[in-house]
Amino acid sequence: MTQPADVAAQTRTSDAGYPGPADQPRFPPLDLTSPQFTVRAVATGMILAALLSTCNVYVGLKLGWGFNMSIVAALLSYGLWGSLRSVLGNAIRPWGLLENNINQTAGSAGASASSAGLVAAIPALAMLTGFQLTWSALSLWVFVVMLLGILVAIGLRRQLLLVERLPFASGVTSAETLREIFGHHAEATARFLWMCGAAVVAAGAHVLQSAPIARLSTLMLPNVGGFPLRSLGVGFQPSLLFWGVGGLIGFRASLSMLVGAMLAYVAIAPPLIEHGVISVEHESAVRHVAGAAQSATPHDLEHATMGWMLWPGVTLIVVSALTSLTFSWRSIASTFSGFRGAGDESDSDTAELPRILAIAMLLAVMGLSMWCQVSMFGLAWWAAIIAVAMAFVLALVSARVSGETGVTPAGPMGRVTQLLFGGLAPTNVAANLMAGNVTGGAASQCGDLLHDLKSGLLLGASPRLQTLAQIFGAAAGALAGSAVYLILVPDPARQLLTTEWAAPAVAQWKAVAEIFSVGFEAVPAGAPTAMLIAAIAGVLLPVLDRTVPNAWRRWMLSPASLGLALIVPASYSLTIFAGGFAAMLVSRVSKKWTARFLIAVCTGLVVGDSLTGVSFGVWQALGGSGG
Repeated sequence: MTQPADVAAQTRTSDAGYPGPADQPRFPPLDLTSPQFTVRAVATGMILAALLSTCNVYVGLKLGWGFNMSIVAALLSYGLWGSLRSVLGNAIRPWGLLENNINQTAGSAGASASSAGLVAAIPALAMLTGFQLTWSALSLWVFVVMLLGILVAIGLRRQLLLVERLPFASGVTSAETLREIFGHHAEATARFLWMCGAAVVAAGAHVLQSAPIARLSTLMLPNVGGFPLRSLGVGFQPSLLFWGVGGLIGFRASLSMLVGAMLAYVAIAPPLIEHGVISVEHESAVRHVAGAAQSATPHDLEHATMGWMLWPGVTLIVVSALTSLTFSWRSIASTFSGFRGAGDESDSDTAELPRILAIAMLLAVMGLSMWCQVSMFGLAWWAAIIAVAMAFVLALVSARVSGETGVTPAGPMGRVTQLLFGGLAPTNVAANLMAGNVTGGAASQCGDLLHDLKSGLLLGASPRLQTLAQIFGAAAGALAGSAVYLILVPDPARQLLTTEWAAPAVAQWKAVAEIFSVGFEAVPAGAPTAMLIAAIAGVLLPVLDRTVPNAWRRWMLSPASLGLALIVPASYSLTIFAGGFAAMLVSRVSKKWTARFLIAVCTGLVVGDSLTGVSFGVWQALGGSGG
């Protein structure tokens, strides 16, 4: 699952060649005196892990994206314990920097539970086969996938962080943010208040969406090819979630989504509808086969268009991701070139999990993962063994790429496994999806822990305690994320790939599995030509992005965002562009304010809207009304 929020750390490069303050020629020594793994640090991290995991599940079902929540967890815990201390005085011990580091490690781990299949492979399997796990079984599965990635990261820490000193940019950002929070309390308080204020505004806007005034946010446009564009979903969303996402992903990605939406829903769809290539009758038949037969709705034409567009959209995203991955061939080759040397002697072995214990835990979790695949999803033992082996190898590759580029290619890693199983077991949907689930989820969690361990390394934190915090956070995120997924989407075949839950990540996994299971019969008429054009674009756009001069690169379309715009409703893309455009204007007016508060405000909009949406979903599931 993509994580588009990329906060650039204002760091310098030291003489030793690793990111960090220039006046520190080496990593700081371990801090063995300051409080770290306290009860309140772990408990706060687990609570935030549970809350933030629900946010990423909600956003993932809407947009297929997940956000790194490290800085969010750090600011929220700082504001919480600072507020309690201001009320209770010395009865509350000051919230420490290393305690907050433990908290953000657990919080970010749990927040990434969505990448362990909850918004991709799990619902795709339910849509194709009708199979749903119970809450306890789903929580166990998600936790085991996350734990596999955590244990791989433990074995890579010394090589990637101490020997090769890879950047792991998000970890540097988290460390610098924590230093700034505890070095400039007034600034941290201001960021916390801006984030909370934005969250409150977004929550209020979400509540008002059901009011008639919210419908005024829909843009009325003229007819194209005899069809009113509103019937194709062209307009604006009232939700501030999309404005926040636009600000986080930046102008280039949001502009790419606007271009993709206009291309799909304004230029291509109307003539295809006029010639009967896209039809409401075809959409109704598809929904009937999926077990979701229902009377016609005003959204049927939009659903039919989305159903046709997802094929070139998925093709563009998958091909461009795999093409981009080939540019990291040096990193991939380095993964298998052997390990070098011991680490920095200032880092004591006693600070890490004992090697024998780590290996034993890894083998146990690999065995547990294989047992889960066989018992829960009916995979053959040979398939489960290959899936775990692929997860181990591709997590290594993903970790190195993440360390060097700052982007964890969890999605492409899962897609590689899907392609492999498409050849080994072409008709086995469960093997295709769940083997990819193991690989993608483990790669995501492995990268997340290594970024957190880089943050801890720059702060003098204990890697052993951070690893334990990661495990606690993963458990909390798996439990909460699984519960929210089952509550929000009790019937994936009827609810997903719709205007309410576009679920683009589910569409990608489902489409790949379908092609291998039933062949191109699953592809609607006319779509194969569009898929071929999309595949060519998926190769050319990443190549051009790497070869054009830097001055031109910011005007290059992002293939991932362009493809995403073909899968989600047009209103999503237009509103995201509005958010990205607004963020750009604000940055032109006040670069200082933007640098200080834009990320906090945009994150607040995402968290506030998604938590409110989750709350409404739970309320309705419990028999409430409204929302």
